[in-house]
Amino acid sequence: MKIFNEIPDLTKEYKNIAVALGMFDGMHLGHQSIVGRAMELAKETNGKSAVLTFQNHPMSVLDVDCMPLAIGTPYIRAKIIENMGADILIDIPFTKEFSLITPLDFLSLLKEKLAPKYVVVGKNFTFGRGGVGDGDLLIKEGKNFGFKAEVCKTVLNGNKPISSTRIRALIKEGNLEETNNFLGRPFSYIGEVIHGDERGRKIGFPTANLKIEEKRATLPNGAYAVKIKYEDKVYKGMANIGNNPTFDLNEKRIEVNIFNFSKNIYGEKIEIMFVKKLRDEVKFESVEKLTEALRNDKKRAEEIFEV
Repeated sequence: MKIFNEIPDLTKEYKNIAVALGMFDGMHLGHQSIVGRAMELAKETNGKSAVLTFQNHPMSVLDVDCMPLAIGTPYIRAKIIENMGADILIDIPFTKEFSLITPLDFLSLLKEKLAPKYVVVGKNFTFGRGGVGDGDLLIKEGKNFGFKAEVCKTVLNGNKPISSTRIRALIKEGNLEETNNFLGRPFSYIGEVIHGDERGRKIGFPTANLKIEEKRATLPNGAYAVKIKYEDKVYKGMANIGNNPTFDLNEKRIEVNIFNFSKNIYGEKIEIMFVKKLRDEVKFESVEKLTEALRNDKKRAEEIFEV
């Protein structure tokens, strides 16, 4: 997959481009259906599939106070899109200048740079200054700009519509099972391993510690069975989200115990994939009680992974 950080001129290199447009935060099953439809249309016309999205949420420029918590990261989004088999990812910064482009000027830009044969969006997609452009306008103006537009229906899980807004609510309330069902994969968190207090190491449960970034959707405090991806290899483990009240820590973070792992990974990036909650966060009376709980957590996590 080719990745661009500005809208490139692809008109000479590719014909019959089918482009999916959207923010695609979290790349949930609904987003995957939009990208998948663009891929289908590209295949039908012997063309190329492209995804045009933003590195930062538009609200980070338009109204930072109203910016929703991020479900995923551009890195995770890119990996999912690549694994789906898309040909091109155009991942551009959303700027103040870009926010002022009118809907028709944006369509002119698409025609000039990509000359798409198809444009595929979701039901709630908006574009152009003030967000006044929508799927209806794409369908109406498509013939004037040389493309056919498709507005994908909302994907349902059971009878519940899948949306980023709903997933954020599920994460906040700790409904991990439904979160993962809506995403089509485990909810995950990527971060750099930082130095901790090494208390876990002293009681036989060394941890890799990650800071929790602002503006990121985060599960409630507690212990979780997790899988950890490091250097393209997946390990099993358990993680605690919270302030480690037994030791009265002030900073909320994620502490991950990776099973059967002894490498020094300070400063390295890892991805934590949350599989199932084990228990709520507890302030234990003693280190011994905490150690006993961690042994039970590990046993339960191993049983979950065996199923």
